[in-house]
Amino acid sequence: MYSLRCGETSVILDEPKIMGIINVTPDSFFDGGKYYSHSAPCLERIEIAAQAMIESGATFLDIGGSSSRPGASFISASEEIERVLPVVECLAKLPVTLSVDTFHADT
Repeated sequence: MYSLRCGETSVILDEPKIMGIINVTPDSFFDGGKYYSHSAPCLERIEIAAQAMIESGATFLDIGGSSSRPGASFISASEEIERVLPVVECLAKLPVTLSVDTFHADT
């Protein structure tokens, strides 16, 4: 049996796993920017969505702070961190493994 070591946690890979996607960009092509409001991630909305994803079976939540849609504006590492870090801090208490979809190594 295979497992994936994630910090202090191991995820047993005995069957397919579900990954929920949380894009914290104002111009996400996936969700239309619904997790981003007034120049910042909307943590209340994100936490509600994350809980729903977990209840639906998500083992992982992937947090993205840079848009990959065609024609998207390039953002700096500091801006990507400003988008992603509060979300990671907010969701770290939940019973799920977090990943960060990043463009910048500094993030």
